[in-house]
Amino acid sequence: MIVIFLAFAAFLSTLIGGLVGLKNKDRLHRFLGFTAGVLLGVVAFELLPEIFELVSGTGGSATGPMIALVCGFLGFHTIEKSILIHHNNESEYEVHHHPHVGVASALALIGHSFLDGVGIGLGFQASTEVGIAVTIAVLAHDFSDGLNTVNLMLLNKNKTRKAFIFLLLDAAAPILGALTTLLFSISDAGLTLYLGFFAGFLLYIGASEILPEAHSKHSSYKTIGLTVLGAVFIFFVTRFA
Repeated sequence: MIVIFLAFAAFLSTLIGGLVGLKNKDRLHRFLGFTAGVLLGVVAFELLPEIFELVSGTGGSATGPMIALVCGFLGFHTIEKSILIHHNNESEYEVHHHPHVGVASALALIGHSFLDGVGIGLGFQASTEVGIAVTIAVLAHDFSDGLNTVNLMLLNKNKTRKAFIFLLLDAAAPILGALTTLLFSISDAGLTLYLGFFAGFLLYIGASEILPEAHSKHSSYKTIGLTVLGAVFIFFVTRFA
């Protein structure tokens, strides 16, 4: 029961983050700058250290997770550019955004949120202490997950109503993920591959989508500062939470 309760807390964290994005569409560039820093911080201060710790504990190699990281980066790059390939007759240097790119991005984040719920459930299978630690980490970045889902939908010219529907799906995903852990478990080796793949996805989204958009029309020292603040925020969350 506690697993479902904490997964519901992740639901609320994601939902609140998305609502903040929906209510502040005119200031999305500032949120984009902040969330780009958050994504970098999650990869550098949470995912990669966890990968190396798991690899060290099992006596394995970090090569597999790093291959998964590259696959996550290049995989989403390939999907995104393949979706856009039929628009190659448009002006070469004009900036274009397409709703289906936003949908693909949001679906990837929903998949991650589902696995966040899985992580909470599997953490409590190990021990209460591990489960609580995983939950704290999930709650720390689920606010940004909801914000990113809305940002990516609106950034790619989706309507507000559609962005809200995908936000609800993203918020509900951790609950569904936690429920599935009643049916299976995962090895440490499998977990390192998942973490590597998702780290690559986050790096691509942050570096190739969110950060360039944050500075495309509103580049300023304030936006740069918010990016730094996002990374610093995750650093302190991972060190002291």
